Amino acid sequence: MKWTQMPLGAIQTNAYILENDNKEALIIDPGAEAEKVMTFIKDHALKPLAILLTHAHFDHIGALEAIRNTLHLPVYLHAHEQEWLSDPEKNGSTLFPMVEACRCQPAEHVLTEEQNLQIGNFNCRVLETPGHSPGSVAYYFDDDAVVFSGDALFYGSIGRTDLYGGDQDVLIQSINDKLFSLPSHTVVAPGHGMETTIGYEKQTNPFLV
Repeated sequence: MKWTQMPLGAIQTNAYILENDNKEALIIDPGAEAEKVMTFIKDHALKPLAILLTHAHFDHIGALEAIRNTLHLPVYLHAHEQEWLSDPEKNGSTLFPMVEACRCQPAEHVLTEEQNLQIGNFNCRVLETPGHSPGSVAYYFDDDAVVFSGDALFYGSIGRTDLYGGDQDVLIQSINDKLFSLPSHTVVAPGHGMETTIGYEKQTNPFLV
């Protein structure tokens, strides 16, 4: 499997496009610029299978409806944030005047617990990582040694917890219990900024050392 990081929108939220040898693809967190994502899919002759959401803040779902409706893809999201898709107050889009109120249709697949997901030939483990938001999850691909962490863990930092439903103590516990239990060589592909590794963050992250 290979993945492409695609910073999108005013906040430069990282969307990811994953592809395997069969040209199947998954889209993680399409936050804005739907045409850019769909052009990439078309130019690389990919066959998208689903959209995975790490959480439902506006900057991670801004292009969701356009991509879902055009490519006819199912969406995966944790149950704790199912109603956030249609609620601009909870998804945060009302907090930023430059952002249009974000309202999306419900997710087709609601995650209620940690589980293994198999979508086409993709296999990953869903890890519940609340704190930045109540329904935050990470998608861990063991065979590829990468975890898509959303806004839980960043290079040298952690997610903000001053938005609706945020809790810093819960977030730090999630990182320590879930993400830091992964092998040290695991690549962390975050919702913003550059990639890092679990081992590097264990040793250097000032919020966690």
